[in-house]
Amino acid sequence: MTSSDRTDASDRTGDGPAGGPGTPDADGLLAEQLLRLTRRLHRIQKHHLEPVGITPAQSRLLRTVAHFGEPPRMADLAARLEVVPRAVTSLVDGLEAGDRVRRVPDPHNRRVIRIELTDAGRATLRELRSARRAAAEDILAPLTVEQREVLGGLLSALVDRGPESGC
Repeated sequence: MTSSDRTDASDRTGDGPAGGPGTPDADGLLAEQLLRLTRRLHRIQKHHLEPVGITPAQSRLLRTVAHFGEPPRMADLAARLEVVPRAVTSLVDGLEAGDRVRRVPDPHNRRVIRIELTDAGRATLRELRSARRAAAEDILAPLTVEQREVLGGLLSALVDRGPESGC
């Protein structure tokens, strides 16, 4: 058992340092649990992506490229992913080396380069869907169907907040 697993266990039993619901730091405890869950989900996804030969960041970029109606520009990807353009360049370089995307000239402006999926990229997306489902099942395994539905509603309430949330 790792130290983070022990921390997870103590927090689930209410023996953690912040106490149970209704204590002054209950929101702080919830925030910490969400952060630990996020890190755990990232580790599990990374594990499931290893056989595909892709990093979580490359996976996100590949999915983002696929959601555009036409091949996006690097600047479009950086804006959508909320990262600096240099980060997109590094990710595209890695995906291009694996023949998952390719840089193509814009048909209307030869100074613009667009990023398009290759056949290997589309095949990788199919593999990614399976890997993500397996990772989600690993994380959600302890929950019943009803608990998963409740969690989905709670997460939607947190994730779907409007721009007034400040983030």
